[in-house]
Amino acid sequence: MPLTFTNRLIAWQKRAGRHDLPWQKTRDPYRIWLSEIMLQQTQVSTVIPYYQRFLASFPDVQALAAAPIEAVIEHWAGLGYYARARNLHRCAQRVAAEFAGEFPQSAEQLAELPGIGRSTAAAIAAFAFGQRAAILDGNVKRVLCRQFGVEGFPGQAAIHNQLWELAERLLPAGDIEAYTQGLMDLGATLCGRSRPRCADCPVAADCIARRDGRQGELPTARPRPAVPERTASFALIVDDGRLLLERRPPSGLWGGLLVPPEGEVEGTLQRLGLNLIAQRPLPPLKHAFTHFRLTLHPVLCEVERSLTVGEPGLEWIALERAADAGVPAPIRKLIRQVANSRD
Repeated sequence: MPLTFTNRLIAWQKRAGRHDLPWQKTRDPYRIWLSEIMLQQTQVSTVIPYYQRFLASFPDVQALAAAPIEAVIEHWAGLGYYARARNLHRCAQRVAAEFAGEFPQSAEQLAELPGIGRSTAAAIAAFAFGQRAAILDGNVKRVLCRQFGVEGFPGQAAIHNQLWELAERLLPAGDIEAYTQGLMDLGATLCGRSRPRCADCPVAADCIARRDGRQGELPTARPRPAVPERTASFALIVDDGRLLLERRPPSGLWGGLLVPPEGEVEGTLQRLGLNLIAQRPLPPLKHAFTHFRLTLHPVLCEVERSLTVGEPGLEWIALERAADAGVPAPIRKLIRQVANSRD
């Protein structure tokens, strides 16, 4: 069965898989690496415009390594999972400094670089260097669990190791690029979480989940703990058509991005040395993260004209341009609501 699965998948990918994505038809490890990092936890349709803008500003690994982290974060704003952007920058600097700007060719060496795990390293090695290495991202886990009837939550160590052993066993002797892309294509286009398109699947004939009608049960879901709820207050401080934004610390929530100053209005204005003219609470805004839900409580504040503020990391930005600065997605939505209400 493993050989049948592998051969059918390769044939299907060559015939019906994806062949026109912006990062395909290249052996450039920089472009392949960039796409693989962006595609972690993010759909292709979302990644494409970010990928194209990123390459326009940072065309090679040396350009990215030399760029300030603030510029990298701003190009990433809205893509989410911002640790990826910080690791991307660190990785570029390592490649530039330790490998003279040339990515190492082995999956083992690639996996030692910041932000590149075992599966991502294997994908880069396969697509850039034709190396025979196994991938095991979330989509691939779903395909393998359904195809071979693997029981248990894939995040558990024993199941995770079982899937890696299976992924290694399935590797073809050749056509590693078509096989690797085929796994990605199958998980992304046919074997989705809900409503898998089994009638179009090239390996459906041997799929245990399809045979037993268990597509909705496999892979086994993660045991769900209660999702923590958090709240945060933000002061949207405006002065003569400008909005005050503050850069977050480089690590933690929204690390390196610009946001309105966080905290209760009175204490925030006192900290910044600003005098309040008027304030108005805005409707709460809810945003879901992977491990918790956040409710933002924004307050619109008008202050006396101020040319400077008393702390580093603070910027006055024209309100109509603030949503396009390096701000996280929920803050962008909030700024646009405020800007539209003042038109």
